[in-house]
Amino acid sequence: MSLNNSSNIFLDSVPSNTNRFQVNVINENHESSAAANDNTDPPHYEETSFGDEAQKRLRISFRPGNQECYDNFLQSGETAKTDASFHAYDSHTNTHYLQTFGHNTMDAVPKIEYYRNTGSISGPKVNRPSLLEIHEQLAKNVAVTPSSADRVANGDGIPGDEQAENKEDDQAGVVKFGWVKGVLVRCMLNIWGVMLFIRLSWIVGEAGIGLGVIIIGLSVVVTTLTGISMSAICTNGVVRGGGAYYLISRSLGPEFGGSIGLIFAFANAVAVAMYVVGFAETVVDLLKESDSMMVDPTNDIRIIGSITVVILLGISVAGMEWEAKAQVILLVILLIAIANFFIGTVIPSNNEKKSRGFFNYQASIFAENFGPRFTKGEGFFSVFAIFFPAATGILAGANISGDLEDPQDAIPRGTMLAIFITTVAYLGVAICVGACVVRDATGNMNDTIISGMNCNGSAACGLGYDFSRCRHEPCQYGLMNNFQVMSMVSGFGPLITAGIFSATLSSALASLVSAPKVFQALCKDNIYKALQFFAKGYGKNNEPLRGYILTFLIAMAFILIAELNTIAPIISNFFLASYALINFSCFHASYAKSPGWRPAYGIYNMWVSLFGAVLCCAVMFVINWWAAVITYVIEFFLYVYVTYKKPDVNWGSSTQALSYVSALDNALELTTVEDHVKNFRPQCIVLTGGPMTRPALLDITHAFTKNSGLCICCEVFVGPRKLCVKEMNGGMAKKQAWLIKNKIKAFYAAVAADCFRDGVRSLLQASGLGRMKPNTLVIGYKKNWRKAPLTEIENYVGIIHDAFDFEIGVVIVRISQGFDISQVLQVQEELERLEQERLALEATIKDNECEEESGGIRGLFKKAGKLNITKTTPKKDGSINTIQSMHVGEFNQKLVEASTQFKKKQEKGTIDVWWLFDDGGLTLLIPYILTLRKKWKDCKLRIYVGGKINRIEEEKIACILTDQTNLNFIFFEVTHDPSKAVACNTWLILESIKNTYKEKIRFNENQNRNLELRQDPLAKRMKNSQFKDDPKDRQIKDEHREGARPPAMSGSCHVDLGWKVFEEMIEPYRLHESCKDLTTAEKLKRETPWKITDAELEAVKEKSYRQVRLNELLQEHSRAANLIVLSLPVARKGSISDLLYMAWLEILTKNLPPVLLVRGNHKNVLTFYS
Repeated sequence: MSLNNSSNIFLDSVPSNTNRFQVNVINENHESSAAANDNTDPPHYEETSFGDEAQKRLRISFRPGNQECYDNFLQSGETAKTDASFHAYDSHTNTHYLQTFGHNTMDAVPKIEYYRNTGSISGPKVNRPSLLEIHEQLAKNVAVTPSSADRVANGDGIPGDEQAENKEDDQAGVVKFGWVKGVLVRCMLNIWGVMLFIRLSWIVGEAGIGLGVIIIGLSVVVTTLTGISMSAICTNGVVRGGGAYYLISRSLGPEFGGSIGLIFAFANAVAVAMYVVGFAETVVDLLKESDSMMVDPTNDIRIIGSITVVILLGISVAGMEWEAKAQVILLVILLIAIANFFIGTVIPSNNEKKSRGFFNYQASIFAENFGPRFTKGEGFFSVFAIFFPAATGILAGANISGDLEDPQDAIPRGTMLAIFITTVAYLGVAICVGACVVRDATGNMNDTIISGMNCNGSAACGLGYDFSRCRHEPCQYGLMNNFQVMSMVSGFGPLITAGIFSATLSSALASLVSAPKVFQALCKDNIYKALQFFAKGYGKNNEPLRGYILTFLIAMAFILIAELNTIAPIISNFFLASYALINFSCFHASYAKSPGWRPAYGIYNMWVSLFGAVLCCAVMFVINWWAAVITYVIEFFLYVYVTYKKPDVNWGSSTQALSYVSALDNALELTTVEDHVKNFRPQCIVLTGGPMTRPALLDITHAFTKNSGLCICCEVFVGPRKLCVKEMNGGMAKKQAWLIKNKIKAFYAAVAADCFRDGVRSLLQASGLGRMKPNTLVIGYKKNWRKAPLTEIENYVGIIHDAFDFEIGVVIVRISQGFDISQVLQVQEELERLEQERLALEATIKDNECEEESGGIRGLFKKAGKLNITKTTPKKDGSINTIQSMHVGEFNQKLVEASTQFKKKQEKGTIDVWWLFDDGGLTLLIPYILTLRKKWKDCKLRIYVGGKINRIEEEKIACILTDQTNLNFIFFEVTHDPSKAVACNTWLILESIKNTYKEKIRFNENQNRNLELRQDPLAKRMKNSQFKDDPKDRQIKDEHREGARPPAMSGSCHVDLGWKVFEEMIEPYRLHESCKDLTTAEKLKRETPWKITDAELEAVKEKSYRQVRLNELLQEHSRAANLIVLSLPVARKGSISDLLYMAWLEILTKNLPPVLLVRGNHKNVLTFYS
């Protein structure tokens, strides 16, 4: 198909064989090109570019030769048509939508802004068009404005150009560092500490060159593994300020991060004092040599240290740029000092240096110093413990991650390179000093070998010096005795002193900057609410000035102590604990197999990281075991504290990912385990609607499912699907959060359906997972069934039928006031809204008053306005009070109290269980579980079992079964004259009172066959038992004896009061077809099939009598019970009408305490086997 210059062809004509990615698209630059014949020239499809941010539009290509056809269509990237010419559905010509792949559409292309967090410092978060906006039909009456459409289409979502420009202006003054100045320099300065100059020679003397290299190598292994793990974590996502705390908290969660962050910040603060004291000690030594002491060594250290830390604080507060410049200067000095040492090793030694043990490079000295020669009290691990702190400092760059241009690139590159360079330096110095200097030297130039003297075989002896007396008396020089060996070997000694100053001051400065930065990040996350004060930053770099002051005060306190030998091992262990958690974070994130774990740094292995974590922990004990114990105790305490406080943060940690994996694995493993009756537990679907609208129903269910079974609060949204789905999705998280806030261990689930019954049917079939599927449906009793529409009653009864069809037990809960408190909640929300308005109004009035007072004399002229405002305030308050009192008057106080009755501890009383029908034992299991709860433990269990008098021997099975469940029994029977009985049945009532008597009653065959049991079973049971004559027990027995003989009923059912109430109840729903002719009766049946027919009523007359009589028995024996658990009668499908069944439930539970109507699925949930 060829194109001509008509724009209609582009706009309206689309080839039939062209998909949306194969369209003729527009070129923004209208450069002329040679026309080509479309019939002979194949179409050219070029890759679309989405990177041209300058023009803020997509750069798209066009077919050669067809450029002119778009001249009338495109004008500077916009169409020439006006908005009035567009149709609401014209997504091809309406450029209010983004042009994607040649089409105008709201479907946006991938953009980084969509994936930012809210409040991101690297740019604004943009909301992409929702799936609903793309999926749903466009409304014809909705006009799309260019500004909003462009914002959605282009994904800008920025408040405006002015704000963006202001943000750019704010960012212009921010100082950001690259990987060299920000990470490499800092790490090298921190790793090259004072240990390099004054302790490394001693380590080589003790351990020898061989073991010295191993000690350095082992330390480097720890730091390298930690660096690799840190690099993997850094490259997994954007790294903000906080260093080690940020890495650990975002990986393992706030519990680990909060605990290690606090001790890590404290360790850095104390490290400032350690480094400053090291600097002060060096200065004091110089003062001693020149005899220029100010007071005494201790006080001189305090004075010099205090002055030094004040100067360092000034450099830090001046800004990161000044601090970085100071670090570069110190690094230059340090490098010169190190170079000075290596130069000194090749400068020929003089007699003075030889007498002190320095002979330049000698093979004999290297061979002699290669092996270890530990002095008394020293060993490999003690020497390793002294050296290892020198290898720390690899987190110096990560600690200022918020001040780096690209932390993801800078931290791995700078840290790993710093480890390599410093390792080479340490190894080089150790080997060189071990090959040049002997272990012991006298420093006496006269200790030379005279011809004819016997040589002791040492390297010094071979070089003409006799230092043999150092074996019997202490010497002052040599690797083992002189800490200033590097200064002696170097070409210019003062440069080594300058290097020592540089190493100590740079480490102190890095720690002084790191501690406030880490502490500020910790405080910003509000994990410790009391520390929120230190979260505030100042200036464009968000400098933590308050943190600087706190770090300064901590450092000053420890400097004034001036004795840091005790605290130093703990500080080293604090750093090692951080390293261990960084390694463990990398391992844990890898082990959790979260899709969000995608580090760009691929040189890592989770098992190597785990080895690094274990190695760090081992090194902690090697350095100092009691310091390691203290570190773990402090960390554990902080972990427990943060876990208890449960900070409101969600960082998607690997702990969450592993919890999901563990839950999934356990659920899958559970499916392989066959069910057993001993492990049965009620797993309930509770039809609460919104969980906050029926709290009492949820509370009673939670009472027997908490910590033992599954509980799912379910809600069915009925209505137009679009509105229901929107409402359902909008409230899902809120309602689950309500459950968590109220400490209810339950899930929330919701469905949208055309009718209520269909929604519940879906929940019954699809809820749960594997073995964790609901087996019990809990619903509230429909109290308003006589006023409700017929469809609601059909749905209600139909739900019960559906549950039985799916072999799911049913529990119906009835309380006198009902469950639904949604109207109360609405009133409370309205009152809260009015109260917020009132407070806002008061705040506005207060602000106005402050402004008027600050206006000086001008405030006098505004007095009238002020008076008017104050006059309107009482009116507003009065209206609120009126509304409030009106609503309070409308409150159903009893309903509010009833909604919380199961939250309270139940008073001492009974739970009466009327186990009339064997449903597998659920009727008995639920109340038994209730008695195990703290709120119900004072309620004793009484169990009533029904049956025919002539089958008492057969009913013993119930006694035996219940006896085997550790319940204690007494018996009494209620008998009636069969000629006068309403239901032509008598009922044997077996009552159990748990823990009422001291000993458990046992039955045997002889006792149960005794005829006296029928005459007076209660007296017989008491006679054969060992009861103590407790007055409380006697009172209970007397009550049962008196209640065992209910008053004789009338000989006719029609005069029975209960039956009259029942008949009046069902009268509006009866068909009375027997009083009409056959034709009329058939017509009424067709028109009102839901009504109760005379034939149906006659067929189930005995069942109806039973419900009436049961209510009378419940009134007699369980009126004062705390809770009644009663077998739920089952209505046979197709035989019992819905209204008759509701009448049964009504008359059965009328005027009673809270009732649970329970019917299991007729599968055993109890067993008497062990």
